[in-house]
Amino acid sequence: MFQSFTGSSRRPRQVNLSGRNPNPFANAAGTGTGKSTALANAQQDRVQRQIERDRLNAAQTLQRTWRGHACRRKVRAMYRKTWDSYEGVRDGHRTIEEISPYSSVEEANLHILMLVTFFSPRQAGDVERLLRLCGRIQLSNLEQIDHSRLVTMCLEALEYIHGQSDKPRRQIVLPEALASSAESAPQRTALNSQQYIHSQSDERRCQTIDLLLEALASSAESTPQRTALHFSQQYYRTMMNFTRYNAHLFPEDPEAVQNRMPLLLRVLAIPLRSIHSETLRAYEGFASYYLTDIHLSQLLSFGGANQGLKELSEHVNLHLLARAIVDMIQSIQGQGQGSSVEASSSDYQMRQPTNRLAMLAHFIYFHRAVHDFGHAERYSSNEDFVVVVSELLSSLADELDIESKTIRDSTNSDRPPVEFSEFIKTQLTSLVTQQSVSGMLLRTEAESHGLAQSLAGFALTLLRLFPQKGDEIRMWLYLGATNASSSTPAVKYFWEAVKHTECFQAIMIDPRAAFNLLRVSDGRPANASSLAWKAPRNSGGDLVKIEDEWRLVFVFMELYIFVLKVMDDDEFFGGIQAGSLDSVSRGSSRTRDNALPLRDVQDLTTFLKNLGFTLYFHAADLAEPTEIERFPGVNAFGRRSMNDTLGMSAAQSGAAPAKPTIATGASIEYVKGLVTGLIRMIYERDSRRAFLPKDHWLMTSPFDMDTFIPAVVSEEERRGRLGDDEEDEDPHADEEEEQLNLIGTGRAHQIRHLERLRKEQRKASRKRYLQAVAPRLEILQNMPFFIPFATRVQIFREFVRLDQLKRRDGLIDPDTWRVAMVHNSMDPERNELSKHHAKVRREHEFDDAYEQFYTLGSGLKEPIQITFVDQFDTPEAGIDGGGVTKEFLTSVTSQAFSPSGGLDLFVENDQHLLYPNPAAVDEKKYLLREAGIDPTSPEFRSELQDLYQRYEFLGRIVGKCLYEGILVDISFAGFFLLKWALTGGDGSAPNESGYRANLNDLKDLDEGLYQGLLKLKNYSGDVEDFGLNFTVTDTYNIGGGKTKAITRDLCHDGSQMTVTNANRLIYIQYMAHHRLSSQPAAQTRAFLRGLSTMIQPSWLSMFNQSELQTLIGGAASSIDVADLRRNTQYGGVYVIGDDGREHPSIVLFWRVMESLDDKDRRAVLKFVTSTPRAPLLGFVSLNPKFSIRDAGDDQVRLPSTSTCVNLLKLPRFKDEATMREKLLYAVNAGAGFDLS
Repeated sequence: MFQSFTGSSRRPRQVNLSGRNPNPFANAAGTGTGKSTALANAQQDRVQRQIERDRLNAAQTLQRTWRGHACRRKVRAMYRKTWDSYEGVRDGHRTIEEISPYSSVEEANLHILMLVTFFSPRQAGDVERLLRLCGRIQLSNLEQIDHSRLVTMCLEALEYIHGQSDKPRRQIVLPEALASSAESAPQRTALNSQQYIHSQSDERRCQTIDLLLEALASSAESTPQRTALHFSQQYYRTMMNFTRYNAHLFPEDPEAVQNRMPLLLRVLAIPLRSIHSETLRAYEGFASYYLTDIHLSQLLSFGGANQGLKELSEHVNLHLLARAIVDMIQSIQGQGQGSSVEASSSDYQMRQPTNRLAMLAHFIYFHRAVHDFGHAERYSSNEDFVVVVSELLSSLADELDIESKTIRDSTNSDRPPVEFSEFIKTQLTSLVTQQSVSGMLLRTEAESHGLAQSLAGFALTLLRLFPQKGDEIRMWLYLGATNASSSTPAVKYFWEAVKHTECFQAIMIDPRAAFNLLRVSDGRPANASSLAWKAPRNSGGDLVKIEDEWRLVFVFMELYIFVLKVMDDDEFFGGIQAGSLDSVSRGSSRTRDNALPLRDVQDLTTFLKNLGFTLYFHAADLAEPTEIERFPGVNAFGRRSMNDTLGMSAAQSGAAPAKPTIATGASIEYVKGLVTGLIRMIYERDSRRAFLPKDHWLMTSPFDMDTFIPAVVSEEERRGRLGDDEEDEDPHADEEEEQLNLIGTGRAHQIRHLERLRKEQRKASRKRYLQAVAPRLEILQNMPFFIPFATRVQIFREFVRLDQLKRRDGLIDPDTWRVAMVHNSMDPERNELSKHHAKVRREHEFDDAYEQFYTLGSGLKEPIQITFVDQFDTPEAGIDGGGVTKEFLTSVTSQAFSPSGGLDLFVENDQHLLYPNPAAVDEKKYLLREAGIDPTSPEFRSELQDLYQRYEFLGRIVGKCLYEGILVDISFAGFFLLKWALTGGDGSAPNESGYRANLNDLKDLDEGLYQGLLKLKNYSGDVEDFGLNFTVTDTYNIGGGKTKAITRDLCHDGSQMTVTNANRLIYIQYMAHHRLSSQPAAQTRAFLRGLSTMIQPSWLSMFNQSELQTLIGGAASSIDVADLRRNTQYGGVYVIGDDGREHPSIVLFWRVMESLDDKDRRAVLKFVTSTPRAPLLGFVSLNPKFSIRDAGDDQVRLPSTSTCVNLLKLPRFKDEATMREKLLYAVNAGAGFDLS
């Protein structure tokens, strides 16, 4: 037995890892190798034979190439000798001074033809021969000489001298034998032109270059048309390369370079000066090859800054230059629309952003130079200037960063940004001056919609590239036409153009047309770039037409929004009533001139309604929810990028996919913001003073109103499942962190930044999902006036009911919920009921509620229990049927919003409407400083935080009233309620659809300031006489009837900016923004934060300011006694029996109520319920129910109430007169428990 026996008889596997054959006889001679070895040998032989054939073919190719090269060289050498013999030149070195003229044209052309056959710029002798030939031709003064061949040879010589020839040069590695024979050839001893010229002295080198330039100039002048036709691109490409070479030719002697500049400028100007059928080709070559160098101004600088460019501008025909640039751009756009025409070399020059930037800067500079760098209005209104600048500037909007002076290449994301010079920045910033922008509209009398479209693209691109000057640009556009008495106002000029566009007319008639004009339909494959929202491409060029029309629409909306912010209601309605004698007698103002007539406003709002409906209801179809967005920012809203017009996708260009855009490149969010912002501004005017038909704003036809409410509720439930109902984070929570730039915190700051980007991405994802699953909610949140108010109120109450069901596990009834909480909380310390119970002292309701309920947060939505105690902490007896909660909320709001003699959280205007105290923060800081508290101490910050928390808690209390459906008798200012309504608009376009401070809202805040600013706006003299600057003085109380003032800048360095006639509109806008938004910002933000804790901002966005006031305090309509009677409950002997008949005293009561006027009815209602207005949905929704209980049969006793439960305690009066007398006396005397 073997010791290794394993129980298996199979032979163990042998594994050889050495790589050697274990068979010792495998390599023996004569041993058979088998079929595999024979096949391997055959393959190896075949490969070896192929290598030999390739080597032989390569050798033959080399020999053939070399023989051809040697043969051609010999032939050229023979031609050179022949040419030299005719010219009397020995070794090609006869001096140019020894030349003589040709005797005939035939002789000259023969010599030209002979030189062309052997000319090579690499041979220094050929350059000498060319110069000699040109010199003799100049002396000959003959006509009909073929100068075009001379132009070609001069260009080739100049190209080779500066080493920038475009001709391909093959670098052949010769075999050693051929290489040695080549080196031994006598021709190799000749110098090439570069070596020859650089071996010369500086003086001789300059002379040779100058002679070449003179020869080129003379030849080009003799045949300008053929030069433009055949050589324009080569001509200016060569001159551009030579300009660079010339600037670096003598770095130690710049004077020598400058001395050549006049000759260089002469050569550049020759093809541009002659006017013939091919001049436009010369300008195309000049624009695409010479003006596309971003350093050109430095290369041509001599005798002063930009002197060369200034002299060159004198030879440029700006109209032809503009036509040439436009033709090149249109050629590229034609290729981008699927044309079979191949791109030319000039088209490829236009693809580079740096080239387009340089071309744009030099085009602007030429116009400025012609007008001595002033009077921008003279050229900014020129159609050629507007079209070219609009086209080029809009194509660069995505790549250009003017502040940092860099431009990136969108075709290659890996390439770093290119920095450009201060010269280019100066040209670009010259576009955003008052003269330039205002001058754009000086020639608007011409009926040219094409010019209007170019102006629109130009203006939109300026707004995109200079966002910090957006208001100034809008103001200058507004002032542009109004400064000229014969010109049409800017708004009306663009409005007239917009009215005649097919987009406007189609969308105004049918909302479905908007979807067809906006959806992606460009015929490209579904890749990243096709996710962009484009207008449909048609063979007739409709895409470009639609783009132009959209630009008109956008610039009109931008300008009209600006005008509405500074236009008061009188001016607005003065335009609506245009033509009446009254409006004429009252005179006119600039803003009134920009007001649109009623019919036009009605057409505009119809267009905006249809467009807005499509943008929100069909958002999921217009932009794919899975597309990738860039963060942050929006795309340009000028023209499409050059990559798009050349058919390059995002994947091909290497650029990141952009946000969904329409045909002009405007993002969907930007368009939503414009449409939403403008239509809301007009709607607010109509809400304040109706001028449109009653049901004009409704748009119920696209919906099935029978199922609309359940559908909206279902969408809200889906949104809740998405998690969108979570509390919004404070957008200012990271402000303090952003300001702490401490050393060593860079990494933490970067992590926070990345986290914010992730949050933005998640928010964007939720928004895209909502667009797909909640289109009705999108309509309700952004354009709620499409739906009737009563329907929206029902939706609001349904939303509240859904929230209660979710929070209370289906137990909406407060008592049932409390019982369930008692059973679920066995541990008394964890009993949630204790957190919802408070003991409140009379006259201290707000302070006690704040101390005990602030920490609840959103838990305040749950039922609360209130125990009122007196000064001895003795509980008061009361009927707790939910009425104590109502009395508590009513008392808290009444106390918090009433003047206290101390630091008031809210103040009243002249109409007794409430808004946050703008000076509250300043007053609090003053009190703390007077108390000796250091402003940098934690105690100081804690006290300020307490003030903000009180505002926040007050917002929760108001939200609690809305949540429970309890009406309170408080009235807020309209501009403050607008901030509630627009809080929910941030789901789509916060910057555009959010609250916009305007002059009309200032009237509700400060009537005196409003009237003063109105006079300033319409003042016909010089407003500098008032001595105003961009500062504002805020005052606050310091006690004892004294006030203190603080002067603040309205903008950066505002104290150094004087208010003038030109900038007074900006001053008015800044003043309104400060008073309405900036000064009360912290207080308003805290209040709205508390309000949003109780009521989702998206729910509030369903209502305008007047509707919100109705939601808070009830309907302002007359009291419906019949509805109140149907929904009244009776107690005591007043309970209706089985016979269904009312008690005689109750009959008398309702008879008296029907006989009272509406004022007295409201007084009775307030006497019982503490509010004089009826609930929105009628008295059926009043909580608690209106109740009447008997109070005995004493005929002297007055009626009394328990407002906490809406209970009227009515004695059993016998006659109607007594009933009426006692009821009105009790109501007017304010009788309550005391008189009962």
